[in-house]
Amino acid sequence: MNSSDRIERKILLKASPARVWQALSEAEHFGRWFGVALTGQHFAVGQRVRGAVTYPGYEHLTWDVRVERMLPEELFAFSWHPYAIDPAQDYADEPTTQVQFQLEEHAGGTLLRVVESGFDGIPVERRLKAFRMNSRGWDEQMSNIENYLQQR
Repeated sequence: MNSSDRIERKILLKASPARVWQALSEAEHFGRWFGVALTGQHFAVGQRVRGAVTYPGYEHLTWDVRVERMLPEELFAFSWHPYAIDPAQDYADEPTTQVQFQLEEHAGGTLLRVVESGFDGIPVERRLKAFRMNSRGWDEQMSNIENYLQQR
């Protein structure tokens, strides 16, 4: 896979795989650190999950994903339309990217790797901006999950 198609980040979290898995796989917990209102919702393979974005500056958006895979304490994956921030634009006909959270037990905690791939399929006029913004976003989200787990 070429480097313009894939974003990868990793962080060593001082939490057990079970705690990291809960923060990822339980929708309400996920929403708290990710910045989306998912109260009363659940993640299940094949299901679409939507919620109001609560992240400052993006409150006008709806987070909309399709859960692709859930392997307890190993892998959580969803697909979405990257950097779909224009509420006047319909992104439904565009290809999606896939986001995978991979957990690996590690001395002192859990190594969490997030990989978002599929940017080469995004329309050329949006591709670079989506890649750059999501790249920065994943830096922020890795800090967010770390902070969330430290507070619990």
